[in-house]
Amino acid sequence: MASAPEKATPLLNTTTNNTATAAPSPSWPDSTLDSTRNRSTIAPALISAVDSFSDPPPSSAPSTKGITVMTRAQTCHPLDPLSAAEIAVAVGTVRAAGATPEVRDSMRFVEVVLLEPDKQVVALADAYFFPPFQPSLLPRTKGGPVIPTKLPPRKARLVVYNKRSNETSIWIVELTQVHAATRGGHHRGKVISSNVVPDVQPPMDAVEYAECEAIVKDFPPFREAMKRRGIEDMDLVMVDAWCVGYHSEFDAPSRRLAKPLIFCRTESDCPMENGYARPVEGIYILVDMQNMVVLEFEDCKLVPLPPADPLRNYTSGETRGGVDRSDVKPLQILQPEGPSFRVNGYFIQWQKWNFRIGFTPREGLVIYSVAYIDGSRGRRPVAHRLSFVEMVVPYGDPNDPHYRKNAFDAGEDGLGKNAHSLKKGCDCLGYIKYFDAHFTNFNGGVETIENCVCLHEEDHGILWKHQDWRTGLAEVRRSRRLTVSFICTVANYEYGFFWHFYQASLMFASIHLSESVCLDGKIEAEVKLTGILSLGALQPGETRKYGTTIAPGLYAPVHQHFFVARMDMAVDCKPGEAFNQVVEVDVKVEEPGKDNVHNNAFYAEERVLKSELEAMRDCNPLSARHWVVRNTRTVNRTGQLTGYKLVPGSNCLPLARPEAKFLRRAAFLKHNLWVTPYAHNEMHPGGEFPNQNPRVEEGLVTWVQQNRSLEEADIVLWYVFGVTHIPRLEDWPVMPVERVGFMLMPHGFFNCSPAVDVPPTTSDLDDKEIGMPAKPSQNGVIAKL
Repeated sequence: MASAPEKATPLLNTTTNNTATAAPSPSWPDSTLDSTRNRSTIAPALISAVDSFSDPPPSSAPSTKGITVMTRAQTCHPLDPLSAAEIAVAVGTVRAAGATPEVRDSMRFVEVVLLEPDKQVVALADAYFFPPFQPSLLPRTKGGPVIPTKLPPRKARLVVYNKRSNETSIWIVELTQVHAATRGGHHRGKVISSNVVPDVQPPMDAVEYAECEAIVKDFPPFREAMKRRGIEDMDLVMVDAWCVGYHSEFDAPSRRLAKPLIFCRTESDCPMENGYARPVEGIYILVDMQNMVVLEFEDCKLVPLPPADPLRNYTSGETRGGVDRSDVKPLQILQPEGPSFRVNGYFIQWQKWNFRIGFTPREGLVIYSVAYIDGSRGRRPVAHRLSFVEMVVPYGDPNDPHYRKNAFDAGEDGLGKNAHSLKKGCDCLGYIKYFDAHFTNFNGGVETIENCVCLHEEDHGILWKHQDWRTGLAEVRRSRRLTVSFICTVANYEYGFFWHFYQASLMFASIHLSESVCLDGKIEAEVKLTGILSLGALQPGETRKYGTTIAPGLYAPVHQHFFVARMDMAVDCKPGEAFNQVVEVDVKVEEPGKDNVHNNAFYAEERVLKSELEAMRDCNPLSARHWVVRNTRTVNRTGQLTGYKLVPGSNCLPLARPEAKFLRRAAFLKHNLWVTPYAHNEMHPGGEFPNQNPRVEEGLVTWVQQNRSLEEADIVLWYVFGVTHIPRLEDWPVMPVERVGFMLMPHGFFNCSPAVDVPPTTSDLDDKEIGMPAKPSQNGVIAKL
């Protein structure tokens, strides 16, 4: 087996490189604007005076060739996730700023996350303070570069819910190296701003879920209703709080509401029993999550509990009442010399790729500053920021309660804060680098998910191959990819989010293709869906066309899973440059005539998407449609513009009618591709607060109405992809992984395949070692000759 997995430092960059700087410049302007400022009101009552602490004076070393060597002002890169200490300081600073003890006691901390700096600050950090130490990232100026002696202080952005007033506010807290520690109990942060955001509800929290379950199970009418169904032991009952969405003015955000789904286990002494196998239907509950009281309750219809399904459990061997296979032999991943990747804090280098990783409670894994080292052309940027910013799961059964199951799993809950602690040998194989993640809980404490992000290499079959049929000589290379991933559980479903970086890529289905279709430097985004189906109960003899009968009295409604990838592209663009455009490519069949006398002709037709409204596009597999992000000022050796193309995988659109209520909040699902020019405050396609959101088409659909130009811009792609799930019996009791995703492939980015320099694979095992006799091989054509 490979050497033991390397444990990550808990989301804190510990590098201490000093750096050379030139003459200092004035302080950097703060260009990071709060995303809700245009509709927020200042709330001075929330803030009392908090002293800020001055930055430590920079220490300097003797000058070398006129350049002063300065100790950098902070040990964290501007894009590093907040450390546990920084989160604690940010929470303590905000709490201390509360105007009254009542305000402070009522604060609930929904999210504490890094306020990402301007791209120019990132460029400065990457040029002189942190890897990759690339001064060419900064624009050239007369008289040489003007470099600040220190980076701007890091800032935290907090979403705070006031449980007493039912108000949501956004706070900005400044942090520095001194601020990121506590001395004598004093909080070393500085409140920059605090805005109350009207008419919103922030995401739900695990603490609220637990409290909701407790008050429902203690509610006497509910206990009586369960008794009518033969259940008196409340330890068997599971209460899953679901956000109410927005179906009418009764769901308005003036109240914080949930409509729970009820399930019931059969054995109280079996913690791994599949409790989702017995849904409880016919009970309607509305819970006030602010005050934790049941507002409405009705036992509408007595639907018998489904009988205990003997196939309901998914644990190993006898614990599920079965026998595991005995013929599965061990499969070992060996890397005797260690991995090919290098890690410096959150900076990753592998096979000419380099990038940074981050993590947020909402999105989970974030990939920053993706670039490729291309020989004499140096470090070539591809993308500034890649992440999954939203997902929506609408159900297709019009019956209660399934019609209101329209989960926004990122915006109403949070993908990152529901992440798992990954296990070696199951979630990941081989030589693994783990990263921890830190979050605040609802009450402001700091929690850590160990081994939250997994970084490892994978063998990926044949990279390329060709054999000359005349000589019998062959060249073949094996492919490997670098995978960065995390996995989260949202109620009954699991989602694994993966970013794969390739030495080179093969376009393949079940047949590997080589020759002229080899495209190099691919990035693959992949989502793996697994977990347990969300089920409904049936009356005896009842069937429903809106789902699949799984077991007696049990069916699984049809539904869809949609994911939104936000890709802030930077193809051959330095920070501050806006030289990208998007081209749509469709394959056309040539019309009959003199240009197609053999009726076999087809060609690729390109169209520049010139504005936002023109760039609302859908997939079209019949024309092999794809989109290319091109640099308008950089060409390859043939004189064509360099680019990266977005290649769709399998996809779908919402199958609900346009009037469906959930599409008020998820209008961005109506197209597979949206394109916008970069704007710092445009991050969430359905708005920052989709929970109980009464506003129609907030977010992406509203932004594109500006119809901004895209002919030469800082391009952001919003790719919406999904899967339509018609449940099968084979999806029960636990669903085998289903994969969905897309590719980013170079399109004229390189002058030739960069994979030609991958060396042949050497094997330490020959045929004798694995018990197979060696067989002489001879090319058939050569033998005949």
